[in-house]
Amino acid sequence: MNELLWLLMLVICFGGILFTYRLFGRVGLYVWTAIAVIVANIQVVKFIGVFGMVATLGNIVYATSFLVTDILSENYGRRAANRAVAFGFLALVALVLLMNVALLFTPDVADEAQPHLVAIFTILPRIALASLLAYGVSQYHDVWAYHLWKRRFPEPSRIWLRNNLSTLVSQLIDSVIFSVVAFAGSVELRVLVEIVVTTYIIKVIVALCDTPLVYIARSWFQRGLVSEGEDGEAGV
Repeated sequence: MNELLWLLMLVICFGGILFTYRLFGRVGLYVWTAIAVIVANIQVVKFIGVFGMVATLGNIVYATSFLVTDILSENYGRRAANRAVAFGFLALVALVLLMNVALLFTPDVADEAQPHLVAIFTILPRIALASLLAYGVSQYHDVWAYHLWKRRFPEPSRIWLRNNLSTLVSQLIDSVIFSVVAFAGSVELRVLVEIVVTTYIIKVIVALCDTPLVYIARSWFQRGLVSEGEDGEAGV
């Protein structure tokens, strides 16, 4: 059942990115980045078994943020991709601050949500710190690497090459930094290593599957099918 749900999550994420990009252009991708960072950092506290491996939930949603920066890099350039990374930082910081302040409120006697919120969001600062470090290093590396490979392989037919060369290395950096900072000392070393390996494997699968979406996004952009303006006009 988990495997089917994993595939369903992948389809929802890919469909969501194409939908928001087609309707809202680069602004839609900025919004998706914020959504991905927030959702992934809540889901990551849940451990699941999938494809015979132990992994943290949220890997699919988080991995799509790399797809977003690759689309932005391809169609709009490095500055737009870095702006998406900045939006992700802002979203994560806002999540941590607002939810931890919310926990300080004294709940009413009729409230039933407080213990559940405490269980999730009291560990969020450590998760958020790990995510911020991993996100910053890996995402900026991804943007830098994408443009490095784009300069060397500028042909549209080589999108798959620059997309995967940049993302696969960035995903490894992200998996190692996040897992070590988030879980070192709280889980056994064997489990920590397994989390790093399985997390990376899952992100690699997502990265390999998302390559066609970069081609689709480029095609839409080149044909003027992406709505960029506030009134929905197509074009840059």
